[in-house]
Amino acid sequence: MAKIGLIDYGMGNIHSVTKALESLDEEVTLIRNNHQIKDCKALILPGVGSFDPAINNLSKTELIIDIKNWIKSGKSFLGICLGLQLLFDSSEEGTINGLGIVKGQIKKIPQLSDQRIPHVGWCELLPTRKNSLLKEDELNNWVYFVHSYHAVPLKTNLVTANVSYGSKKLTAMIEQDNLLACQFHPEKSGKTGEKLLRRWVKSI
Repeated sequence: MAKIGLIDYGMGNIHSVTKALESLDEEVTLIRNNHQIKDCKALILPGVGSFDPAINNLSKTELIIDIKNWIKSGKSFLGICLGLQLLFDSSEEGTINGLGIVKGQIKKIPQLSDQRIPHVGWCELLPTRKNSLLKEDELNNWVYFVHSYHAVPLKTNLVTANVSYGSKKLTAMIEQDNLLACQFHPEKSGKTGEKLLRRWVKSI
């Protein structure tokens, strides 16, 4: 049985993501070097923490070129939270370039008088277009967020769902061909998170 590879670079929510996938009867293998990738059917880049340390840690694994080649080859890839942000060109949180797989920037969440930063808690996903994980008219999908920065892709049509933040909307999910990524934590998002992960697994 082909496994799902979970990239372990010291900054991901490895345990919770593994448990969530195992609950869907999927085998998970932790990826720490490029030799472990060849037996995988899909890759996940999780992430918790800050942008620059994450890029530095990822560089030390020497997996960056393999991640880029994997996505370029059309194989299934999922980014979670900081794992979404690392896919972009750069971030206002740091000074080191991101992976540049998705064109755009990660920006500081704007300070609004009626909102707090970091943006933490349960929020409803607001689909913006047809995509692999949500139907356009599908409502009442509440998921768990914790972040101080948000994704601003150059191509706005990459955004498949937003989340309300006061009077503004922030990117919640993006999809670019075989690449999917979410700002929230599906592994911490109860039944909705389980449903979205199940749909992703079926799409592999």
